[in-house]
Amino acid sequence: MCKLYSYGLHKYIVKWLEAFLTNRKQRVRINDTFSSWAEVISGIPQGSVLGPVLFIIYINNLVECCSSGSDIFLFADDAKLFSYVKTEEDSKQLQKDLDKFKEWIDTWLLSLNIGKCKNISYGRKIDIFSKYTISNNVIEQVDKIKDLGVYFDPRLKFDEHIHIKISKAYQMLGIIKRNFIYLTPDSFVVLYKALVRSHLEHAVSVWNPHHQLLIEKLEKVQKRATKLVIAVKTFKYEDRLKYMDLLTLKYRQIRGDMMQVYKIFTGKYDPTVTSWFTIRHIERKF
Repeated sequence: MCKLYSYGLHKYIVKWLEAFLTNRKQRVRINDTFSSWAEVISGIPQGSVLGPVLFIIYINNLVECCSSGSDIFLFADDAKLFSYVKTEEDSKQLQKDLDKFKEWIDTWLLSLNIGKCKNISYGRKIDIFSKYTISNNVIEQVDKIKDLGVYFDPRLKFDEHIHIKISKAYQMLGIIKRNFIYLTPDSFVVLYKALVRSHLEHAVSVWNPHHQLLIEKLEKVQKRATKLVIAVKTFKYEDRLKYMDLLTLKYRQIRGDMMQVYKIFTGKYDPTVTSWFTIRHIERKF
């Protein structure tokens, strides 16, 4: 309630929200048997419209407590604390911000699953000051991490991510092949776009490969997929794509990059995130 007041909400709105959140009870049902009622003393009702908004308001000032030497990104209930570590002093500063982070967690009565916390370093030379702790518990050092569906490695090569996605795409192709004996071009396109290509293009602007071998491996998935359509199985790959009105994955990746660049320069994204990206980056690439 004090946080709602600090944002300048009218007292009647705060009272209404307080009535919504307090004096709630819950019980568990298994078949026709119910447990005893229990008081809900914390949290917000799941599935409610107000739930996400109230949660964001509650954790919004977390950014302020970690702004002395490090940066922090929040996405729902995930937080990423990061800093450019070049010296041992930089490492100590990052540890101080971690301590402030844990202090904020304790102050506002939230629980942190330390077992899910990971530590990863990026760069040509993995820095040696990479041991960090939360409440005297050492954060596990990993060489890859999954973030919003993308596997990041210390050198940002994304080789493993690409191989994982190719494997997943082939699994989905196997499911389609086992469950659909005869596929018309139209039905194939619907299934392929929804179940296969979606895996190969999720966040592709982040991990878009530049090695020819990986490009060919990705394209091979679509080549094999289009052969499932018996009507065009004997056609050349380019002819199969033309018949089903599909584009090569490489072309779609380039087009996707161009769309992202356009969105950056036309202000479609938060300028504080994309301010580093200038026309010189494009000239250097091409």
